[in-house]
This record gives sequence, C-alpha cells and structure tokens, in this order.
Amino acid sequence: MVIVRYFAAARAAAGVAEETLDAPTLDALRKDLASRGDRLARVVGMASFLVDGLSWRDSHAPLPPGCTVDVLPPFAGG
Repeated sequence: MVIVRYFAAARAAAGVAEETLDAPTLDALRKDLASRGDRLARVVGMASFLVDGLSWRDSHAPLPPGCTVDVLPPFAGG
C-alpha cells in the first residue's frame, strides 16, 4: 500500500487530495489512475511523480511499502 497525494489539476481530476492504494510499481500506479477516466488520464500522462520526496526514475522498480507518491501536474508560472 502507498499513499498517493494529488496536487493542483491532479487533485481536481482525482476528486480527492489523498488516498491509499495498492500499487507495486509506479507504472502500475499510472495505469490504475489512467483507467479512472479521461480527465485523470490526461493529467497522469503529463505529471511528474515523487516517491518520498524524490524523483522516481525506474517506473518498474518496486515502490517501498508505505511510501508517499506525489502526483505533480505541470504548473504554470515561473
């Protein structure tokens, strides 16, 4: 189980700020989220993901149990 936190457009598309999900890898998490509808799929397709505050490079590597995954859509501004 991992804690998934949504920010900005990701929060609006998910309809929640945070949830706990069963996701063995970042790739599996992306697929699960994208299957929830077109709006969330678009955001997930553009988003960056942090795992426990760090950029996660290998989307097929096992996620640490109990980690926090932040879903960060592109932000406007500078």
